[in-house]
Amino acid sequence: MTRFRLPAPESCERPRKHSSISRGWIGRLTFLFTFLTLALPHLAMAHDFSAGDIMIDHPWARATPTGAKVAGGYVTIENFGNKPDRLISATMEASKQVELHEMSLTDGVMRMRGLPTGILVPAGGRIEMKPGGFHIMFLDLQRQLRQGEKVAGTLIFERAGIVQIEFQVDAIGALGSASGGHQH
Repeated sequence: MTRFRLPAPESCERPRKHSSISRGWIGRLTFLFTFLTLALPHLAMAHDFSAGDIMIDHPWARATPTGAKVAGGYVTIENFGNKPDRLISATMEASKQVELHEMSLTDGVMRMRGLPTGILVPAGGRIEMKPGGFHIMFLDLQRQLRQGEKVAGTLIFERAGIVQIEFQVDAIGALGSASGGHQH
């Protein structure tokens, strides 16, 4: 009986010497893929804005029920400069009028007052706008704010000027923003 030896197809040939290079690239690509898989969700949640020495950390607002005409907005503002700045105004595309407010507890009664001169952000300091304290009041809403959406707006500073931002809309009763990973 005669045996015939057929040549191996190209796909079955032994790997060439450059296969160790291929394994190196596979390792690098695996590392890169893993890194991006872990890092991108955190980057996607990052919701920071800045202008000059001012850093604006995760602006957010509470969702509103249908027909509501007011809503609250919150943010943390840090001033990395050596001169104070002042938040003097704000805007939001879904609101005709915006005011800066402060809530305080006086003699067991919660009071809210407008801050027509704005909110001072001290040099090297920070302010936290959160429920029960400083906040942005959106008046005469033109539409419902729905949980999960982002709404364009601005913060206006004496020194840093106008900063374009987006308010992340969280749940109606939110006490702090859950979407940004911060507790305000």
